[in-house]
Amino acid sequence: MTNLLKIPTWSDDQYIHAVVETPRGSSCKLDFDPDLRVFTLAKPLMAGLTYPYDWGFIPSTKAEDGDPLDVLVIHDAKTYPGVVLRCKPVGILEVEQKSKGKKERNDRVFAVPDRSPLETDLQDIRHLPSRAREELEQFFRATNALEDKKLEFLGWHGPARAAKTIKRLSRQ
Repeated sequence: MTNLLKIPTWSDDQYIHAVVETPRGSSCKLDFDPDLRVFTLAKPLMAGLTYPYDWGFIPSTKAEDGDPLDVLVIHDAKTYPGVVLRCKPVGILEVEQKSKGKKERNDRVFAVPDRSPLETDLQDIRHLPSRAREELEQFFRATNALEDKKLEFLGWHGPARAAKTIKRLSRQ
């Protein structure tokens, strides 16, 4: 299998690559293991909790937590681990994570696939209804509820801030 971590970050000037780790509807979190080049079980979610959209990473990036930059791909399809989607960044939720007395940034980029007709109108994550953004924040809290991690949401920002963060964290 190709090392998915080393795919180029950008497809072109406007679109990034997003690698799906955990598909929409999954009740467990999967991680790509670069040494084995397979997907492994990271953790089960709490009973009744599932991923609302495809979750994954932006390849050839390195965030403050040492992992590739996280991405939530907003679309109505359910894919599977290892799918690479060409996506347009539509925003970022800046997050500070506290664990074992240590603080670090663990931001989440939001993107829409270029081939998803229902979501192409979403140009800026801040245009989602406030209820939808609140539900996403609660989802992120819930996925960490059984671990010793506290999340502080620093703010929702649009596509320009997302692109700037991706470019800053790109290792290409």
